Amino acid sequence: MRETIIDKNFRILGYVETKSNGDKVVTTTSGKILGYYRKSINCTTNISGIILARCDAAVCLLFECEF
Repeated sequence: MRETIIDKNFRILGYVETKSNGDKVVTTTSGKILGYYRKSINCTTNISGIILARCDAAVCLLFECEF
């Protein structure tokens, strides 16, 4: 399943694709991967594999969030 993420001005920021096992892949509108949520370890990581949150914070990868 792919979810489109939009901002308050209705601009598309990117997409969150949920895999059948609950893992998520976050991409920009151009298809660049920003990071992942891995359900098995309940962690959100950036593209380099650095843990950003110990929860599902996948959507935050599309915003300028501080963890």
